[in-house]
Amino acid sequence: MKLNEISDNPGARKARTRVGRGIGSGLGKTAGRGQKGQKSRSGVAIKGFEGGQMPLHMRLPKRGFNAPNRLTFAVVNLGTLQAAVDAGRIAAGSAVDAEVLKAAGIVTHVRDGVRLLARGALSAKLDLTVAGASRAAKAAVEKAGGSVTETHARTAAPAEA
Repeated sequence: MKLNEISDNPGARKARTRVGRGIGSGLGKTAGRGQKGQKSRSGVAIKGFEGGQMPLHMRLPKRGFNAPNRLTFAVVNLGTLQAAVDAGRIAAGSAVDAEVLKAAGIVTHVRDGVRLLARGALSAKLDLTVAGASRAAKAAVEKAGGSVTETHARTAAPAEA
């Protein structure tokens, strides 16, 4: 095969349809838009409009709520921490906070803090200072000989089952 023999697969590139170029093209005069009316003219955007009937998105019931003051945390899993320790980006036995995690390239944006979750396994001893941590993550860090300090107190304690 030579460079001048390279070509696209058949049908990979489709030529743009040129409308309004005479009756012989099959798309002359009205250019496939039909006759008259709002939709035959330019600048029309009738996305959810149903001719005055109540649109579907307004007929359906609404659910849920997005709190405007909600917090967004950068999520870090135990497995990610262990991988960083193994790679030498975090020293085992050291104090780890958001700045250390950012310097190690584990989180890019700290946002409202770092939340520690329990996916993966941690064997290195680390003293973590994070905004929040799941119970399982906290237990895993303490089992490995480290400690977790939470800076962001929960507003309501979860109900015990």
